Amino acid sequence: PLNTAFHVYHYPGGLSERATLRTQLANETEWKEYLKNVKGCMMEQRSGIFVEAKIGLDDVKGLKYYVDNPRKVGGATDSTKSIIELRKYQLQLGYDTVPKFLSIYSQALPYKLRAPNTHSTTELVTVLVSDVGSLNTVYEVWKHGGSGVDDADGGALMHCGMEAMEQSRQSSRGIQEWREGIAEIAKLAISFESSVLKPSEFSPLK
Repeated sequence: PLNTAFHVYHYPGGLSERATLRTQLANETEWKEYLKNVKGCMMEQRSGIFVEAKIGLDDVKGLKYYVDNPRKVGGATDSTKSIIELRKYQLQLGYDTVPKFLSIYSQALPYKLRAPNTHSTTELVTVLVSDVGSLNTVYEVWKHGGSGVDDADGGALMHCGMEAMEQSRQSSRGIQEWREGIAEIAKLAISFESSVLKPSEFSPLK
């Protein structure tokens, strides 16, 4: 849906760090003023807690990498071109459903990431698994577009995120191992949704 904003807060210290920081924020005058002002813009608000899945691939750097290494090109951010793609899998109930999903996904993912003609800017940021809220929910967080080092002189070019996403999607659809993995994942899923978001100027994922 349009006019939807996502905030992703990364807590390296887990739930205890989250609780500590939220307690501190509750006493901050600026934060209280922000909440007062922003409530008039909202129709509803939802919150969930997720943990990062252990995929075991160097290609998937995780949220901490992007928080610690915000990207800039020539003093300008990538956010004028880049997009974030959220791919949501709602899985069947059961204690073993998510482990099965991650096992199948981890085996098929390398073939998708290394598919010929995948756009140079396409990156899998992280895979998130719900811990509080709607259970057995898995999110893929992809980044497409922005800067890429691929011009003739080795310099940085700016790429349209939508075009990069479509190129990478088409590339992976021709890979048999990825198609077989998705076919197995489909047996575990209740529904699948895909959303495209524009990173804000202050986002580490810009």
